[in-house]
Amino acid sequence: MLLCDHYITPATLDEAFDAMDAYRGRYRIVAGATDTLPWARQGRAGDVHYPALIDISRIPEMKARKVTATQALIGAGTPIQRFMDDPALARALPSMPRCAVWFADDQIRELATIGGNLVNASPAADSVPCLLVQDAAVELVARRDGRIVRRKVRLDDFMTGPGRTCLAEGELLLAIECAALPGYGGAFEKVGHRRSLVISVVCLAAVVKLDPEGRAIEDVRMAIAGVRPVPCRLREVEAFLRGKPLTADRIEEAAHLQSDLVQSRSRQDYRRDVIPKFIVRSLINATRRAGAHPSALNASLEAAYA
Repeated sequence: MLLCDHYITPATLDEAFDAMDAYRGRYRIVAGATDTLPWARQGRAGDVHYPALIDISRIPEMKARKVTATQALIGAGTPIQRFMDDPALARALPSMPRCAVWFADDQIRELATIGGNLVNASPAADSVPCLLVQDAAVELVARRDGRIVRRKVRLDDFMTGPGRTCLAEGELLLAIECAALPGYGGAFEKVGHRRSLVISVVCLAAVVKLDPEGRAIEDVRMAIAGVRPVPCRLREVEAFLRGKPLTADRIEEAAHLQSDLVQSRSRQDYRRDVIPKFIVRSLINATRRAGAHPSALNASLEAAYA
């Protein structure tokens, strides 16, 4: 059970830091709060009592969004649903709309925030591979000596282990900055223990840019979650494919390059079996969406991994 004495809804960063100072060590930050009650109710923390829950969802900077031709700035309080219904975000982050489809249901997507998915630091967090392929960084904010101070941390340095981040005491995740990748094809693959509202056993994001003829891979970025303490890029696969002709043989060879990825504590053989299949299927889907020439991939390969 989760209990709190005060539910505080600051309208500015200063008001949020005032509340954090007043309840130092005795508060929990929430935004969508979609994980907070299940975390308490399911016995992972026993009965939970907080003197204060501080809901930062009304702070304007938390929901700010700005997309240019080369960069996207996404407030940490942006609901996951916006990656499905905001065309600018969908073009800039081509794997995120596919990820969002898998993210719980319509009601939860309207509340669950992109920042919350990051600060939970789950090894299987769905959005993290999608942001890693965009070279994302997080903007962290705190108040020191009466001044608002900010710092940026690369996303792959932000998560330090299961449930752990580099957030300092009194610091908030304010926004995510990443490259905008319009013109890339995106894909997202996911498997879990059940079919509905599934928590990932493995999830993988891919984005691909092809040459104008759709026959060569100009750029490719891939990232995976659920197999290690923190999600990671598939750098070896990327290097093998980047700048090379788009062929079925090369894709199948790339799928088996990083056989040492799995470091999870359970279902290791299953994960090792899933990874190459996900690599192939995500590359097929991403290259098709990027405008692959019809002759670049043979029909038997697509049918095998449909």
